[in-house]
Order: sequence, then structure tokens, then C-alpha cells
Amino acid sequence: MVSAVFHSPLATAAEDVAVMKVATPVAAKAAAAPAPLRADAKPGYDWNGLVMAVMPPVLGMVLLVLIWSMVSMGTAGSIPTPIETAKQAVSLLSDPFYRKGPNDQGVGWNVLASLQRVALGFGLAAIVGIPAGFVIGRFDFMSRMFNPLISLMRPVSPLAWLPIGLLVFKGANPAAIWTIFICSIWPMVINTAVGVQRVPQDYMNVARVLNLSEWKIVTKILFPSVLPYMLTGVRLAVGTAWLVIVAAEMLTGGVGIGFWVWDEWNNLNVKNIIIAIFVIGIVGLMLEYALIKIASAFTFEEVKS
Repeated sequence: MVSAVFHSPLATAAEDVAVMKVATPVAAKAAAAPAPLRADAKPGYDWNGLVMAVMPPVLGMVLLVLIWSMVSMGTAGSIPTPIETAKQAVSLLSDPFYRKGPNDQGVGWNVLASLQRVALGFGLAAIVGIPAGFVIGRFDFMSRMFNPLISLMRPVSPLAWLPIGLLVFKGANPAAIWTIFICSIWPMVINTAVGVQRVPQDYMNVARVLNLSEWKIVTKILFPSVLPYMLTGVRLAVGTAWLVIVAAEMLTGGVGIGFWVWDEWNNLNVKNIIIAIFVIGIVGLMLEYALIKIASAFTFEEVKS
């Protein structure tokens, strides 16, 4: 018998997120299903749907540019205009992988260095966090043992762990990876444990009747049921890791998009800082989109006969 593990507001919110993430793709596809055509209706292109799909994002970008332009004029040139920043972006991104020394590298190398740190820290967190979530959700004793620890450690700012990493690992790069690890592990542990708790008890009763081993229970029953929750935790962890690495690199230095932003600030190159903000946002958007696609591929839907 598996009892509930997380009763704090944070854990409850994580459970709600997990449930919403599982249900959203199904509901979205159902809502997007086209209405049946009438007998007298003529097939044609849905121009209204195209306009409604394209117009809101375009208006949003136009609003951003207008606000940006007004802020630029109000600061008497301290903030560069969108046109000036666009010209600088064309020049900067025309050769993103140049190298003129250890502290003078293209934005492409800095993004790759940050992604490498995120991949290492996130990978280690997945190796530890996902099995830990299965154990905590599966066994009542383990849940009671680790629930206070998770409730205590989860609200701590990830950057608060950076000095501990510098002290232990004696290096900026492993300290940044450690920071990514510690901030990525909690979403995966919490969402995986919640998924295990929500497995129907009938499944576990059948496993008990069939006298299945613990390994078969995990691989044949728990893993397929928990997979959508687990992928939600992975998605939240990646988003958090990409946010944290920028701040961590500002403090540790070296090669990375965060260090590049701080270095450009020391050079008072505001144009490159704004370009870096857009680059960080685009990379984060690409990571988010990729994980949404992976999660939707493993979302279970009823097959219509």
C-alpha cells in the first residue's frame, strides 16, 4: 500500500502541473478537431484560421518593438534602438564560431559551452533523481524519510549552492555543473514520485496476485504509467537548468553565454547584451519545444474504433 508522500503546497502544485501536462495534449487535440463539413459546404483554405494563428504573435512582436523604441528614445541613446541592434546582430551572427583567444570567442561557442554544462548537470540529476522518485513514491517508509529533506532543500535558491560547489570541487566548471545538478533534481524527483503514487491500486493488486517481482512491477506497470509525469519533471528541470546556468556563469567566468553577457557589460556593449538576451530566449524556446514534442509522443490517448 503506497501512501501519499507530498502534502506541502509545493508538492501539491507539482502534482497539479503533472496532471495538467498529461491532460493538456489530449484536450488540445480534441479542441482542435475540425467540425464536420455540411453537405452544401465547399472545401477551401481556412484563411480565418491562418490569420488568427499568425496575427497575434506578429502584433506581440510589433508591440515589443514599439515599447523598445520608446524606451530607447527616453534614455537618450543609452539603450540602442531595434534597428541598431538588428544591424549589430547581423554582424555578430554572421560568424558565430570565430576564435581570437580564450576570452574572445563567438557567441556560438559560448552557447555550446553552456549547453554542455547543462547537459552534464541535467544528465547526472536524471540518473539520480528519476530512480529516487520511483523509490520515494513506491515505499511509504522512504517517502516519510525523504519528504522533510525535499521540503527543506527544494526552496533554496540554486545559486546558494554555488559557493559549496566551489569549495568542494575547487573549480568553476564543476561548480557550475553541480549547481545545475542540484536545481534540476527536485522537479524530477517530485513529479516521478507523484506519478508512482497515482498508479491505480488495481494494477498493484494484479501484480501481487501474479506474484510479480519488483523489477517487473517497475518495468511493466510503473514505468509506462509514470512516463508522462516523468517527462513533465524533465521539462521543468531543463527550463530551470537553462535559467540557472546563465547566472552561474556570470559568477564563475570562463566560456559560456552567461560569462559572455557579463563580459559585454564590462565592455559597455549594450547591443551585444540585448542580442544575448534574444539568443538565450531562442535556445530556451527550442529546448522547451523539443521536450513538448517528446512528451506528446508518450502521452496515452484512447484509440477510437
